[in-house]
Amino acid sequence: MGNFGQLMDGFAIALTTQHVMIMVLGVLLGLVVGVLPGLGAPNGVSLLLPLTFTMDPISAIILLTSMYWGALFGGSTTSILFNIPGEPSSVATTFDGHPMAKQGEAVRALTLAFTSAGIGALVGVLVITLLSSWVANFALRFGSPEYFAVYFMAFASFIGMAGGSPFKTLVSIMLGFAVATVGMDTISGEGRLTFGLGELSNGISFLIVVIGLFGIGELLLTIDEGYKFEGVKAKLKLSTIFRTLAEMPRYWVTIVRSALIGCWMGITPGGPTAASFMSYALGRRFSRRGKNFGKGEPEGIIAPETADHSAGSCALLPMLALGVPGSATAAVMMGGLMIWGLNPGPMLFSTRPDFVWGLIASMYAGNLIAVVLVLATVPLFAFILRAPFTVVGPLIAIICVIGAYTVANHMFDIWLALIFGIVGYAFKKLDYPLAPFVLAVVLGDKAEDAFRQSMLSSGGSLSVFFETPLVATMMAIGFLLLLLPFISRVVGAVLGKGNAAEARDGRPA
Repeated sequence: MGNFGQLMDGFAIALTTQHVMIMVLGVLLGLVVGVLPGLGAPNGVSLLLPLTFTMDPISAIILLTSMYWGALFGGSTTSILFNIPGEPSSVATTFDGHPMAKQGEAVRALTLAFTSAGIGALVGVLVITLLSSWVANFALRFGSPEYFAVYFMAFASFIGMAGGSPFKTLVSIMLGFAVATVGMDTISGEGRLTFGLGELSNGISFLIVVIGLFGIGELLLTIDEGYKFEGVKAKLKLSTIFRTLAEMPRYWVTIVRSALIGCWMGITPGGPTAASFMSYALGRRFSRRGKNFGKGEPEGIIAPETADHSAGSCALLPMLALGVPGSATAAVMMGGLMIWGLNPGPMLFSTRPDFVWGLIASMYAGNLIAVVLVLATVPLFAFILRAPFTVVGPLIAIICVIGAYTVANHMFDIWLALIFGIVGYAFKKLDYPLAPFVLAVVLGDKAEDAFRQSMLSSGGSLSVFFETPLVATMMAIGFLLLLLPFISRVVGAVLGKGNAAEARDGRPA
């Protein structure tokens, strides 16, 4: 009843006229961010963040999260109509969404995507509602060794569970640590990696980093690859929408499975992109119509969309309760909280319950608003996307430059953003993940402080990380996650040899 009562108080805060209007504005801005390749939710949130400095924190976080929901929904629009994922997590939606649209069922495909996305998002918010206080209360037992163990698990899980090359993920994290160390050392007071430049004495703002990586970097990649907007026309018909809504219950198994996958991948650093691909693969594996995947199969749309949005919602849980963001966008939002003078973590629930529960309540309303607005604006965005990239590209570049300059009104920040734009472009071309880099930039100094405080309190003994069952368990899980790729490779090699031996033994003489 405690959580329910606080949630009702949150709705009283979130459902004011001002905050509802902010949700509508944020969702509309997010839809623009989501449908335009070259932007994306992390960059859209980071560009909007400087404009929230004069707002109160509750209104500011509602605006940012509403933009986040809108961006997630908007990415599905381009995936289905144009076969161009506006968000990386929308890539799997193109596999069946665009073929269904080309068969003349664009409205059905969009309705399937947005309905399942809304269900997934609401399941994710429900998980946050039920678990956030418990996780926060549990985290109140933490000292500096426990916090370092949490950060260690976060970085280790990116290496062990996020997919892709573990080596590339490790390199991305280490480079992020290097960026996080720039500036004054919090303990000795000496400058580190400033190269004699006074502009670097206060460190590198994470806003500059994400504007460069996600904005300018994606823009350079788009120019290099040469997007062509050639899409399917879509006219909304209410009869088609209602008929599609009526068929949703028959896919309840897919919805439940995908929502659970999304929640797990959101709480862990797997993220929405990994969740959507995993859900699509499992959907094809267990569906009776698995052979039709890739040809316009409804389950091929429902599975990735449900997982994508439940993961996107649940990524905010570790950020709020533990101060460990579960995605790149959550990392940007966490940076915003610190700029507003709020410290994400368990104490936030006791010091600012109005902020936490107002945010959680706004997630319910914001996702419902997003479903309605995204259906209503499909024809508009289909028209906008027919604009040539020679018009859209310069607008994105101008937004990035203005956003970088607004951080501290320094021209130096614009040059830094351009440098990180080149870095982001190189990361994309070489297939290095950006999310671990951003996570390391945001959490690098926190992890370092927790480690050094633990060392000071223990007289330099690493045994402090194994003294209590709690911290020892978390460190053991971290090492297990760190070694998971190696363990998987060894197990795969052993099983492969076993299958080969069985094949030889079963071969007729």
